[in-house]
Amino acid sequence: MVIWFIACLAGARKFLHVPHKTDPRIHPIDSLIKAASLQHDAWLKQASASKTLDDAVTEYRKRYQRHPPPGFDDWYQYATERSSVVIDDFDNLMDDLRPFWAIQPAEIRKRTRDAFVDPWNEVAQLTIRSGKAEIGPDVKPTHRWMLDGVIAMMKNYVEKIPDMDLGFNINDEPRIAIPYTDFQDLLKKSTPTEPLNGNVVNEFSKDRSAGWNFSVPGDPNNLPPSIKPFEDRSFTNTFHTYGSIACPPSSPARRSHAWDTRTLCTSCLAPHSDPSGLFLANWTLSASPCHQPDLAHLHGFYLSPAAFKPSKVLYPVFSQSKADGYADIRYPSPWNYMDKAAYAPSDNSSDPAYDPPFAEKKGTLFWRGATSEGLSRLLLEWGRLTDEGREGIGFSG
Repeated sequence: MVIWFIACLAGARKFLHVPHKTDPRIHPIDSLIKAASLQHDAWLKQASASKTLDDAVTEYRKRYQRHPPPGFDDWYQYATERSSVVIDDFDNLMDDLRPFWAIQPAEIRKRTRDAFVDPWNEVAQLTIRSGKAEIGPDVKPTHRWMLDGVIAMMKNYVEKIPDMDLGFNINDEPRIAIPYTDFQDLLKKSTPTEPLNGNVVNEFSKDRSAGWNFSVPGDPNNLPPSIKPFEDRSFTNTFHTYGSIACPPSSPARRSHAWDTRTLCTSCLAPHSDPSGLFLANWTLSASPCHQPDLAHLHGFYLSPAAFKPSKVLYPVFSQSKADGYADIRYPSPWNYMDKAAYAPSDNSSDPAYDPPFAEKKGTLFWRGATSEGLSRLLLEWGRLTDEGREGIGFSG
């Protein structure tokens, strides 16, 4: 059910790394541009290889060893009518949802309810009943627009979505970090062990709304007590308690708890740099903290997150982005869909929104944007670039 919902919101993307050799006659940046072009073309080709619904169903089964979810034919029609470049590639989506196959549906519903039932948790409720989406009663007024954006995204197909409740993270920071051993156990349990058979169920279960009713039978006002499955770790260094716990125990991030901030950690840079060691070559790998223990002292999200309420238990929380190693379920950001950060330059040179031609721009470095993921407590921290916003680290969304 969630697969259909997210697939309709947006196509997932996957960044591939193509190794390349260094040619002394070619500048490293030119080599990186060429490699990126090849990566793009290869990804685009495999993302929309299917030309018919039957092809898409066959490709889905081949790639993910599962039958497509009910309503996949509606998804295919919706995507092709809008000339979507994504027909076959659901890798990011499947990565986010895969561990939940290790949990029973009733437990997923309970954890969803536990996440949003208390406003302190800062997880907002979205309810879908009989093809209509509504916002829960305890959403902060300052963040309600996020849920309005989700409903706007769903309006063209919400009648196809079965009854369910969803919990949306209203903070910028991700929420779910599962220790490495626990997460590997979830992945093992969620991996299909038997070949696909012909017993395909192409419809959702009946009377689904009853499964979301947590009141005591006969007393609709007698609800289970609210719980706080999250802890407040705002304004504290969380690299070793949350940021790196999804890394293997043998990784540098788990083994190294001390770093001389006066030196450059070249071993932290090497895995994702080009052969010259001067340029970033693998953006995806650069987002991983596992080989970069120095990030514990370099990034605002790890040093002093402004609003951070995480959990080490797998709760189904939808977030607009997440740092590498977190297990939130990503969805398209309402910031973009609702034009909250629209780029609207002016051609009038006297207008504050005027954006001059590139050739007329000055070679000036300045800070741009809000410090939404970290709070600078000391002026000294600016010198160590600790207050990056979302763009400063590999937050994927």
